[in-house]
Amino acid sequence: MKLTNDQAYLRNPKLKRAGVVVPLTSEQRDEYVRCFNDPEYFIENYVRIITLDHGLVNINLYPFQKKAVPQIIENNRIIIKAGRQIGKTTLTVGIILWYILFEEEKLVAILANKAKTAREILSRVQLAYEEIPLWMQQGIIGWNKGDIELENKCRVLADSTGSSAIRGFSINFLYLDEFAFVPNNIADDFFTSTYPTITSGKTTKILISSTPNGMNHFYRMWTDAVEGRNGFVHIEANWRSVPGRDQEWADDQRRVLGDAKYYQEMECEFLGSVGTLISSAVLKNMTFVTPNTFEGLVGCCWYEKPKQGHKYIMVVDTSRGKGIDYSAFVVFDVTEMPYRVVCTYRDNEITPVAYPGIISKIATWYNQAYVLIEINDIGAQVSDGLFDDYEYENMLSTTTVKRRTQLTWQFGGSKSERGVRTTKSVKAQGCAAMKQLVETQKLVFQDFHIISELSTFINKRNSYEADDGAHDDLAMCLVLFGWMTNQEFFADLVSMDIKAKLYREQMKQIEQEVLPLPILDDGRDSDRFVADGSVWEIVKH
Repeated sequence: MKLTNDQAYLRNPKLKRAGVVVPLTSEQRDEYVRCFNDPEYFIENYVRIITLDHGLVNINLYPFQKKAVPQIIENNRIIIKAGRQIGKTTLTVGIILWYILFEEEKLVAILANKAKTAREILSRVQLAYEEIPLWMQQGIIGWNKGDIELENKCRVLADSTGSSAIRGFSINFLYLDEFAFVPNNIADDFFTSTYPTITSGKTTKILISSTPNGMNHFYRMWTDAVEGRNGFVHIEANWRSVPGRDQEWADDQRRVLGDAKYYQEMECEFLGSVGTLISSAVLKNMTFVTPNTFEGLVGCCWYEKPKQGHKYIMVVDTSRGKGIDYSAFVVFDVTEMPYRVVCTYRDNEITPVAYPGIISKIATWYNQAYVLIEINDIGAQVSDGLFDDYEYENMLSTTTVKRRTQLTWQFGGSKSERGVRTTKSVKAQGCAAMKQLVETQKLVFQDFHIISELSTFINKRNSYEADDGAHDDLAMCLVLFGWMTNQEFFADLVSMDIKAKLYREQMKQIEQEVLPLPILDDGRDSDRFVADGSVWEIVKH
């Protein structure tokens, strides 16, 4: 059938407008039913794409794509880790086209790290739609660069991934393209404000695909999927998934791209930035777990409850609370080696006025932990607030002796400060010490954000700092802790604690030999704790 100008949408002879009826033959009716029941058959026989070598052709699905089609159709949560030029976008175009043709009243959202990229994927869907036979098409209501709408009330829109990109929409099928390349702060905002609403629907389908780009949010989602923690079905495809590619092809790509790019884009390995303080071999073997949280306290994660008789140190980094850098702290159990990270906090909106209250509560919970605050900038205000307003006494100080910064307990004198200034010397010593602690497993942690920051903590201008677009607030807490461990006062502090622990154990043994003591409940296994007059609920995961 050839459309007249009145039947064609905007005089495009390949698109029929809404309300135009195209009679079906019995063969076409059977073909329609088969396509409805067999998405793979539909994609291979009716979806066309433009290739560099052959122009407009039908899709010839690779084996991994054929395996992925039913997985995507039958599951609501899918994540794909794929290399460059593997065909993940082509596969997605075919799936979306099938979905909007054979479903009704569905809203599909295509989101990418850039709106231009999302619209380019939509244009592929539009091109493929124009090649669908008229008898299989739904009539067109809207056909724009940013969205399309069909007469079966299915709609597709394209935008950049962000906290407000699709807020207010009831999404039925969400596709996140190259999600690993969405900046961490945007991804965090998206998951905080938009993702919970989308996932509340029981039938909502979410498809995430990307090439790895460091140990970021996509790395976390992929790892959680592989380990069965987030309900996502995981699909992986590297260069070997494409027929016709052999080792000679791979070796040529490696020579052109270099080792780092090759392993990331062709082998699909999660690599950190080049020149990281912690070796890539160590970073690759790091694992994280889902932390416990406090109800009403955003950004705070704990991995171990305080233990009676254990000694804890909290290292604090401070920002201005304007949504850019993070205020962060890390709590270390230093009772024995290996030292362990038991709690972390990071928030880029907490103000310097409110921050001391959070520090006081968590430090109090961890057996009145010793607190060391970085005071280069606004940190001095936080240090003063913690001591003056909350009367917290277990604060560590530093003093300068012959231009050398030394850790001390006492505060006073012209060269003494309550906290520490991160000078070049302090940072250099801290980086060296932290590297040794981590790589020899004398400092262990399972916090995702620490691992992510260390994967982008790189050498710049004879020092170490966050790679462009990344953060290093938690990493710097580890650096300052590393510096502390080389201080004579730190050794005395830990030694005193060990001696006290041994004394208590000896006294306990003596008392038990003389007279059995009743068992007392100190309340530390409760699901709540009290600090500064407030009751805090513990949320277990």
